[in-house]
Amino acid sequence: MIFLFTDFTRDGPYVGQMQAVLAAQAPGVPVIDLMHDAPAHAPKPAAYLLAALATAFPKNTICIGVVDPGVGTERPPVVVEADGLCFVGPGNGLFELVGRRAMATRTRCIQWRPDTLSPSFHGRDLFAPVAAMLASGSAPDDLFAPQPAEAMPGADWPDDLPEIIYADGFGNLMTGLRADTVPASAPLRAGGATLSPARVFGEAPADMPFWYANSCGLVEIAVPSGSAAALLGLAVGDPIEIG
Repeated sequence: MIFLFTDFTRDGPYVGQMQAVLAAQAPGVPVIDLMHDAPAHAPKPAAYLLAALATAFPKNTICIGVVDPGVGTERPPVVVEADGLCFVGPGNGLFELVGRRAMATRTRCIQWRPDTLSPSFHGRDLFAPVAAMLASGSAPDDLFAPQPAEAMPGADWPDDLPEIIYADGFGNLMTGLRADTVPASAPLRAGGATLSPARVFGEAPADMPFWYANSCGLVEIAVPSGSAAALLGLAVGDPIEIG
């Protein structure tokens, strides 16, 4: 099974082009569109989001992650193996949290290159073919560089990020905080408001922003039947405080 996690959005040809490569080179392998509206051009918040979502991946899953503002530069292409999962994409910190939270992890640089490689679309020309090789068991001996990967960006990022990392279509705001690291009764401060916790939407005061532990295990800010993003004026990157 191959998951796709990108910031491409569903507009334009990009997702379809990657899917076409996977269908041609790994026929019969299921391809799941996990999300294509990851934080745009922002590997850091995307890393916390991907780490939360990856906890539900089946073993032996491959995930192509592409949030890659440095595509075509010296940032390395990598494969990160973490507790039976495999992540293919740019070595720009996107896989830092999945690797850090794993019991066993290994990062390797991809040295294989296709005959044609667009400098601006490694998702289609490099990452999708590599994922297809891994999924089909046809990876060449020279797929990886002989030397271990050097330290990737993100080593200095905190274990939990007290910021907004994603706004969904309802205006709910995910944060980079794992809910089990925050006291259950603690208030949060964000967008000039103090937010009390609630277990579910139906137990929160009507039209009032609150926070809860979402289904991915992250602290999320919401408003019953409303948009927390609009009400609080918050977006990806904005800070939150505990207590």
